[in-house]
Amino acid sequence: MPCNDSSSGLNIRLDHNERLVQFDFAKITCSSEIDGDKRLSRFCAGRTLDEILDLDFRMLVSFLDLNDDEEAQFILYVELDALKSAVAQYLGVEYPGFDAQRCKVSSIEHTDEHTDEHTDIAIVILPPKELPRILPCSLSDQNQK
Repeated sequence: MPCNDSSSGLNIRLDHNERLVQFDFAKITCSSEIDGDKRLSRFCAGRTLDEILDLDFRMLVSFLDLNDDEEAQFILYVELDALKSAVAQYLGVEYPGFDAQRCKVSSIEHTDEHTDEHTDIAIVILPPKELPRILPCSLSDQNQK
């Protein structure tokens, strides 16, 4: 599954205090879409953008109980990388491993409704330069035959 020639899409919603409400992640690879499983989005809900930048992958693997699921770890890795890249790009800050050339903000829309003030950010993210070492689907499928 780890293809390095595909992009990701990320839609982020922030509340009026710029705390994450939710985000939706999708990665297109090998002609199929891979969605994040929403656990990371739920974990991040209510957190500040700085708190999101400080999240640690290994802590999340343990907290989300993904220790024995390499495919879920790969998706989490790409999803967290995309989220951190998008947040850093939105804030205009640098963090280790962030490549500003990979992250393209498509749109930022602020809704100023008294009952539901929020900001929606749409972002396209090219794949990271370094991916975790996991067997691609094509090799994994051959090993199962």
